[in-house]
Amino acid sequence: MLAQMVTKASWYFYLTLMVLLCVPVFCFASDFQVVDVIEGDTITIHLDGSPVEIRLAAIDCPEMDQPWGEQAKQFTANLVLNKKISIWPIGVDRWGRVIAWVYIEDIDLNKALLRAGLAWHDRRQSRESLLTALELEARAAKKGLWSDPERIPPWEWRKGPNRNAILMNKPEGEIR
Repeated sequence: MLAQMVTKASWYFYLTLMVLLCVPVFCFASDFQVVDVIEGDTITIHLDGSPVEIRLAAIDCPEMDQPWGEQAKQFTANLVLNKKISIWPIGVDRWGRVIAWVYIEDIDLNKALLRAGLAWHDRRQSRESLLTALELEARAAKKGLWSDPERIPPWEWRKGPNRNAILMNKPEGEIR
């Protein structure tokens, strides 16, 4: 167990060092097998036999206990589960997940979720105007979560004192 923790700690140290010291062009890595989709914006790959969580950069999908969370997860799973992907890591979050852009062949998964209306552009992470435009297009077309007039951004949902109260206050049969 200690050896596994040291190996995992070494991996996180190495990845953080790589992200901080590399020129972005050299940080691009490919041919990782996706072994799990945790949420629409979080997947798991195997690296040297160890699971590594990847958090998609610049977007935020609904939580699993939130309306549209399951649809976002299913969308991601349909594109990447058990397939080879390429990643462009840009950092490591406080939970040790690698923050990255994820590509499956010529599809940018981060942008595909925005186009489908299954994610918010997280402007706290990125000010890229293309991402804002993709979100605005999905909003205008009322795609995915944008069709729900009572949608709640995941960062608000996560800090809610009682997430279930939001759902419980709706009349029966109207739970989103």
